[in-house]
Amino acid sequence: MAKYRKLGKTSSQRKALLRNQVTNLLYHGKIVTTEARAKEVRKIAEGLIALAGKEKDNFEMVTVTAKVARKDKDGKRVKEVKDGKKVTVYDEVQKEIKKDLPSRLHARRQMLKVLYTITEVPAKGAGRKKATKEVDLVAKLFDEIGPKYADRKGGYTRIIKIGPRKGDAAMEVVLELV
Repeated sequence: MAKYRKLGKTSSQRKALLRNQVTNLLYHGKIVTTEARAKEVRKIAEGLIALAGKEKDNFEMVTVTAKVARKDKDGKRVKEVKDGKKVTVYDEVQKEIKKDLPSRLHARRQMLKVLYTITEVPAKGAGRKKATKEVDLVAKLFDEIGPKYADRKGGYTRIIKIGPRKGDAAMEVVLELV
């Protein structure tokens, strides 16, 4: 008996499809797909959520000194002239950051192997390219999703059948986080 469904795709296509659907499930909270795909996506997503729940508190807070460019009231960098050249002025700032312990760092890298990067684009037309930002889905897993399911022992997703698809009568389902 096979350990996974082939979904009628080559291995590279199948891997890309599953990575995309897992990423969208964790980002949006639910997706609509076929039953066979949902069962495969569920396996991967539940593994990631379990990993996030296990490693959610495995970090230490560290204070670091960082150089930050001084900015004026318009948000532009302040420059001063030194030796005939314009040089940006920097201030030293103390910051508290989370430093992953080795097991959490390993978990983060395992998640990054599966998840795609998501770029959020604003709805308005003006300045769409400048205002884009990347969503840190791994941080969302550790900070929001992991603690939410920490007390559960599996069963983080639910499959709800919504009926056959019109084109090929494949059973469509909603896969959502519980």
